[in-house]
Amino acid sequence: MATYAIGDIQGCYQPLLALLERCAFDPARDRLWVVGDLVNRGPDSLQVLRFLRSLGPAATVVLGNHDLYLLMVAAGYARREKDDTLFQVLEAPDRDALLAWLAACPLMHVEGDYALLHAGLLPGWTVARALALAEEVGQALRGPDMRKLLQNLPGNQPDGWQESLKGWDRLRVVVNALTRMRFCTPEGEMTLRAKGPPDKAPPGAVPWFRAPGRLSRTHTVVCGHWSALGFHRGDGVIALDSGCVWGGKLTAVRLEDGEVFQVQG
Repeated sequence: MATYAIGDIQGCYQPLLALLERCAFDPARDRLWVVGDLVNRGPDSLQVLRFLRSLGPAATVVLGNHDLYLLMVAAGYARREKDDTLFQVLEAPDRDALLAWLAACPLMHVEGDYALLHAGLLPGWTVARALALAEEVGQALRGPDMRKLLQNLPGNQPDGWQESLKGWDRLRVVVNALTRMRFCTPEGEMTLRAKGPPDKAPPGAVPWFRAPGRLSRTHTVVCGHWSALGFHRGDGVIALDSGCVWGGKLTAVRLEDGEVFQVQG
């Protein structure tokens, strides 16, 4: 049995199939970890959702910001972006089943020495603390408050964590860190509008995984989200977004031995 962690797919169904063939992935034997952003910008979001859902327990999927955007659009709480490609999902006959499956996916998965998530962890969070906070969001997303959560998710404030945070502010910080963050200050203040490479960090900020005193170094964080970073292995991180949807590559890493597999997008 092997575990393959795979980067942001974003509707790139054919590269996904090609990559799994290159890995010799067998769902009867192997496992697939997906770092989120299954959908949007690419041409085949519907096929990606249907395929990953069909894998059942062979696939472990965490939510990315584009996945949450799909849920917000479907609920009527986000304006359609001009470059989104979600119409196939929103008009599909199995739309409701696919959206329910997506909403049931967690924001974070921890197993052994690995923590799977989409974007990043604030420096003051241990892996255990982040997992507990992710589950708070998950309970809201799977429960009767789902629509209220989706309505209140947009926004960049508060830009840092405080234990005293409550309500939607509390959950928004958790979601923004886990699904949107690239840079933060050493004190944990997020700079969410910055999207460039690590050497273009905003003044006073650093890539989240290089924040001094980061408490999550007990685990290897497997993540994506940052196409300008590209495939990166180091700093206690395996970052897998190599920009497939932008004409780059789709990347997978076999966790047991670290072998890297890539196909052109």
